[in-house]
Amino acid sequence: MHKVEIFRFTVVSSNMVSKKQSLRFIPSSISLILLSESNRSARITIEKNKIMSIEKVKAYFATLGREKEVMEFPVSSATVELAAQALSVEPARIAKTLSFQGEDENHCILIVTAGDAKIDNSKFRHFFKMKARMLSPEKVAESTGHAIGGVCPFANPEGVRTYLDISLQRFDTVFPACGSSNSAIELHCDELFRYALAIQWIMHRIKI
Repeated sequence: MHKVEIFRFTVVSSNMVSKKQSLRFIPSSISLILLSESNRSARITIEKNKIMSIEKVKAYFATLGREKEVMEFPVSSATVELAAQALSVEPARIAKTLSFQGEDENHCILIVTAGDAKIDNSKFRHFFKMKARMLSPEKVAESTGHAIGGVCPFANPEGVRTYLDISLQRFDTVFPACGSSNSAIELHCDELFRYALAIQWIMHRIKI
């Protein structure tokens, strides 16, 4: 087995702009592999998954006759602040979806809260009888089919349990994402509960 060494060098492009690239050198074959190429492939895969994710959500809303209400923006809505700017609403009206590890590797918990709410770890532990462990971006995509920035409570696979926090009930309508980092839909809270197939409203589990 040959030792694999990682090092950096500078590539000068035809327009004389220097770009740092990471290379992997394998002495046995004297081959150079641009790690940036694999990173580019990973980004392409993520983008394809995002497209598939929003199409899946649109298909779900089509069964409800509301697919035309899914909004897509020319700018990012991946964070509460960006979504609020894209929609010209206050950040608290953005229904953000937080992803947590469930009772085992095959289950995850989604909690949809108002944009200005934060998880109270002690109350989470008391209610769910487990420690609050947020999922990694990779695990989120694996468990929900949605990438970070577009995670939503719609069209999720089996093993996903969704809860809504009462912090959302301050508003007549709220704006959850729809599977991509530049999408949303406006829903009344009771509609959000039904369409998310939520288990229940959670009271006093979040601190604002």
